[in-house]
Amino acid sequence: MKWKDRRRSSNVEDRRGQSSSGRRIGGGLGTMLIPLILKLITTKKGLIIVAIVAALMYFTGTNPLHFLTGGGNSNNQIVNSGSYKGTPKENELAAFSATVLADTEDVWNKILSNYREPVLVLFSRSVSSACGNASSATGPFYCPADNKLYIDLSFFEEMEVKMNAPGDFAQAYVIAHEVGHHIQNITGISGKVQRMRGQVSKTEYNKYSVMLELQADFLAGVWAHHSQKMNRMMEKGDLEEALNAAFAIGDDRLQKQATGRVVPDSFTHGTSEQRMRWFKKGFDTGDINQGDTFNAPFL
Repeated sequence: MKWKDRRRSSNVEDRRGQSSSGRRIGGGLGTMLIPLILKLITTKKGLIIVAIVAALMYFTGTNPLHFLTGGGNSNNQIVNSGSYKGTPKENELAAFSATVLADTEDVWNKILSNYREPVLVLFSRSVSSACGNASSATGPFYCPADNKLYIDLSFFEEMEVKMNAPGDFAQAYVIAHEVGHHIQNITGISGKVQRMRGQVSKTEYNKYSVMLELQADFLAGVWAHHSQKMNRMMEKGDLEEALNAAFAIGDDRLQKQATGRVVPDSFTHGTSEQRMRWFKKGFDTGDINQGDTFNAPFL
């Protein structure tokens, strides 16, 4: 992939080397309550009190774990751990990510009128977002509440070593996929899906989640199509790298690796075949109107 010496996006927050702490609005109630709860559960009466509180939180829609850990709506505080100096490889990945983000800006500003550019947040170990706290184990994600993409650059090494999905264009696909979620957010698609939560069964909601993810894959393919026309960054083998990455993160493949069995009703992102096919469709057509996964006769 020919990415060096190209424009880098200015929409990048480099939080590497910083530790993040999120606290709920109104103060750190979770931290204050943990010692009290630990004391209560040592008595029979205390266990009853904790059970009642947990039941109330459940039926009012509050996640007790989020309450205790400071998740949910939060005021985010970034604590700088000092001057951070990444390794040469990590710094190159940071420059690469900023370059890919700039390329997505060029493409989507051309395709969509009044496109609002997202911000890419680079972090290490953990991060606070408007959607709550997350660790590196979460993987790359997009937060619609603050219009930001979050990624720990160590994920790219994990892709290569643990997922057998190496290559710079595979990494570019990951960033473009998260930008796809941003497009779904600003066009109102993801909001419609979110509003279905609680109105349909979990199995049914999972199906809509799959449609959302496959559409993000499609949009990543649309980006690649137009990027190649505009900037000619792709080299021989790049398309195969992206398709291999899409294959590597299919629900069926990941479930098979983790448990030895596949449970289709629990899919939230799509099978390897589906993810590859929708990315390829976006790449082949370059037509944003061809990506209506919600009304496709088959996924």
